[in-house]
Amino acid sequence: MPIPFDNSFAALGSPFSTAQEPDPVKDPSLIRINDRLATQLGIDPQWLGSQEGIEVLSGNRVAEGSNPVAAAYAGHQFGHFNPQLGDGRAVLLGEVVDQHQHRYDLQLKGSGRTDWSRGGDGRSPLGPVLREYIVSEAMAALGVPTTRALAAVATGERVMRDGIEPGAVLTRVASSHLRVGTMQYFAAREDRQSLATLVSYILKRHYADKVAAEKPALELLEAVIAAQARLIARWQLLGFVHGVMNTDNMLLCGETVDYGPCAFMEEFHPETLFSSIDQQGRYAYCNQPGIAQWNLARLAEALLPLINDDTDAAVEEAKNALSQFTPLFEEAYQEGLAKKLGLEGFTETDIALADGLFAALQEDQADFTLAFRFLADEINPGGPNTGAGALFKPGQKLLEWLPLWAQRQQAEAGRAEEKQARMFAANPAFIPRNHLIQRAIEEGEAGDYGLFHRLVTRLENPAHYTVADSDLALPAQPQEKVMRTFCGT
Repeated sequence: MPIPFDNSFAALGSPFSTAQEPDPVKDPSLIRINDRLATQLGIDPQWLGSQEGIEVLSGNRVAEGSNPVAAAYAGHQFGHFNPQLGDGRAVLLGEVVDQHQHRYDLQLKGSGRTDWSRGGDGRSPLGPVLREYIVSEAMAALGVPTTRALAAVATGERVMRDGIEPGAVLTRVASSHLRVGTMQYFAAREDRQSLATLVSYILKRHYADKVAAEKPALELLEAVIAAQARLIARWQLLGFVHGVMNTDNMLLCGETVDYGPCAFMEEFHPETLFSSIDQQGRYAYCNQPGIAQWNLARLAEALLPLINDDTDAAVEEAKNALSQFTPLFEEAYQEGLAKKLGLEGFTETDIALADGLFAALQEDQADFTLAFRFLADEINPGGPNTGAGALFKPGQKLLEWLPLWAQRQQAEAGRAEEKQARMFAANPAFIPRNHLIQRAIEEGEAGDYGLFHRLVTRLENPAHYTVADSDLALPAQPQEKVMRTFCGT
């Protein structure tokens, strides 16, 4: 088979999913294949780019071995519970097991109506497909657990959103698409048997070392808490703002999913947000750790009947598990922040140092990414891979803070070159800046994918600075700023 499908989730059957073939499109054409990811998954990239492969990627043909389904789930959306959401514009084609024996979902996003579409057309405009391809692949290169983009295909059809837009289909890869909202769907129906089936399935698929646990539901909760604590710490360290942290967008495997109204912060401000529909700032940058813990509490509620037959005891065990989120998040965040600052470890006194830095960045309205790259260049001026820092002009407050950091550096052992190499690894020169993504989308809508391809290729190695690409490292000019993004539904 061109794609070596293995369909363990579809084999669970009803009520976890419904059989669903994708809807054909008018005139599919290839935009991009992720050759390296395809090879990792045991799929021939040349076949994917062939006419037959494009037919599969667009939904016009069901590949041999595929058992396409649309999954059931619920979710809290901006704090309000919807007991029935589900894959309204996505179809899970099946799973593949890669060369390292890791199992991945292959999903078409924008592939037409399903049983869960709730009156929607099930399609995706081109813009959100290009955005998700660029940002998800950049996140992977930045070391953030994330869904991936295997391919993007234009449909040759039009989609009505704010206006008439060209349509596209994204082939998304994930360790799985099982969500907090998946558990909520069955908890809302008091379907204890299905919850137990899911707990067993998820532990086997994602947390195999806990399969034989005495309390599997509690072990699952603790494992997801730890995975999400590490994930959100990575987001904060990179200035990433998700924009729609609903419980149906929190994967139990600990990967980032849904790159709709998301963006990377440029001028540092804790209350930065980009979502066009987040009127209250619920999902602003500074709120992301707290919202993650809130979402995990909803997971705990769903799992209570399986944690302990005694409700009071179950609540106490769940509370104890949830209390670990903050220390786990802080540990991961401080470990990452130490690397960004060129320190071997993070001490109590370093908290004040970091607070001073962030206060200076906020007052100076400094670019978050380039400020840290400036610090990395300062460790060993003129060293290999320096230069991105020259794009940054430090403000007065940062200049006042620098001697404190220099003093702290003097207490660190090691050569300047070694410190700088560590800082470069932790501080990218290139991120997918929102104005560049928007420009790539607008040019793509006009039929020119040149900037899209350039961004995807450049962001494969975000830490390595090249002068030739300096325009991709610069923050937006005032007239270029894009402060609101959209999910495309």
